[in-house]
Amino acid sequence: MTYAETLEYLYQALPMFSRIGSAAYKKDLDNTIKICEALGNPQQKFKSIHIAGTNGKGSTSHMLASVLQTAGYTTGLYTSPHLKDFRERIKVNGVMCHEDFVISFVEKVKPLIEQVQPSFFEITVAMAFTFFAEQNIDVAVIEVGLGGRLDSTNIITPELSVITNIGWDHTNLLGNTLEKIAFEKAGIIKQNIPVVIGETLPETKPVFENKAKLENAPIIFSSNERYVADWQYMHHQLSVTVVNNHTDEHKIYALDLPGIYQKRNIVTVLEAIHQLQKMGWHISEDQIKHGLAHAKKVTGLHGRWEVIHSNPTVILDVGHNEDGAKQIAEQLELTDYHDLHIIIGMVKDKAVDKVLSLLPETATYYFTKAQIPRALDEQILKEQAAVLKLYGNTYKDVNTALQQALQHSHKDDLILICGSVFLVGEVDTALL
Repeated sequence: MTYAETLEYLYQALPMFSRIGSAAYKKDLDNTIKICEALGNPQQKFKSIHIAGTNGKGSTSHMLASVLQTAGYTTGLYTSPHLKDFRERIKVNGVMCHEDFVISFVEKVKPLIEQVQPSFFEITVAMAFTFFAEQNIDVAVIEVGLGGRLDSTNIITPELSVITNIGWDHTNLLGNTLEKIAFEKAGIIKQNIPVVIGETLPETKPVFENKAKLENAPIIFSSNERYVADWQYMHHQLSVTVVNNHTDEHKIYALDLPGIYQKRNIVTVLEAIHQLQKMGWHISEDQIKHGLAHAKKVTGLHGRWEVIHSNPTVILDVGHNEDGAKQIAEQLELTDYHDLHIIIGMVKDKAVDKVLSLLPETATYYFTKAQIPRALDEQILKEQAAVLKLYGNTYKDVNTALQQALQHSHKDDLILICGSVFLVGEVDTALL
């Protein structure tokens, strides 16, 4: 098979959550365990760091990988979903796995696929673990796909577990209370393995404490260790002053991920690094600062308040749930522009009304959809938005919407594309 034929096989033959939603979600680890056992348990052949959370786990994974890579460690990075190229999910030192590897891996496991009938995600996880083992990496940063306890990535025994935060997302699968969602995320806490917790709420903190006690896992709440004393956001750049709670030492970090929500993630990242240093990992302060200042460049991260054009400013942000929308709204308040144009498309299984209720009434809206079965029809999205006094027209795809927004915008305007990771992934930058 060619690379294109291999991808077509993966997309069509295997249930894919990003396309069909909950029908692709397997509520146990059996398939992943069977597949990895047949492959010689590649996940046992490298060290790893496991990262879960409702929001921020992708950014946290990339920042941590960037710091480790800057410190000289050969670093694997597994994330999902991808924006443009399937291979974005599986990287070593910021470089995507090669097409030949994807082809040969799929050819090798085809009989296994027919026997086990796994999901797309289960095969992708096994593919990543195999690639990392073959590349003889020093460490892999592994981002949880969905939840934690029953996520396919949860067959690893990491050096460190990290949970960024808990918010409202995937409630149809993870539970309809914050405690239930936290319980699923806490499923990555392993016996005797330290866990760093980012943000907590009164409902979620006891869930993490109880699970950590059960597993005899040292638990560290990053907010007890450091706090952000000051930050500056100018010209789409973010600078953050972080203070050590115990020594009162102030340190300033420049981030090339300019979303102001990164000021929440950086405290978690710094504590994760501190825990690794305590275990004997050699990471200097200069390497931390360089890794954080160049995370996007080092790891190839896209879609986090990413400026892709000027005059007018065009920004991509993959925020797609209630917390993500809150962060977008906060960022918009701090951003200068003449008029605001928001291109938005969502998927059916999100809390659409809650997301829309957080967006500004003053924007002109361009309602559209990603080209996947899960996408919410643009006309339905428009009607739901109108109830909340958000008005605009509908467009069949994101690039048609973008062309219209460009035609109707002033050079000092802001065009924001958001609402779905898959919508952001379909943006054709050649139009700019």
